[in-house]
Amino acid sequence: MTQYQQFEMPQQLRQLTERNVEQACSACSQFMDTMAQATSLWLSAMPPNETTSGLKAIHARAARFAKQNAEACFAFASELANARDMQEVLGMQGRYAQTQMQGYTLQAQELAWLMARAMQSMQPRS
Repeated sequence: MTQYQQFEMPQQLRQLTERNVEQACSACSQFMDTMAQATSLWLSAMPPNETTSGLKAIHARAARFAKQNAEACFAFASELANARDMQEVLGMQGRYAQTQMQGYTLQAQELAWLMARAMQSMQPRS
């Protein structure tokens, strides 16, 4: 049987990776905040009615989901930077994928419900 050498990331590379993840997370957070402000300004320029309130609810929820997903991704990247071997990396990746897929399913269901509600509010009343 062939023995594989254990993967070991040098401590300096771990620290550099962690700093890079933190910087990317900060930049992403700033970008998301700027996009949320721009979208809020755009939505506030629309006349208030049931349609715009539905759009605002969808936007707010989608922005919250995007932020949660980005935070989960950066947390995963930080966790990976501290992996000791490939088996640990694969275990982390499997848990992350499973958790995120469950979260995406719930998020999609909630957004679909909000969209259906917004569409109903746009229907003419008899």
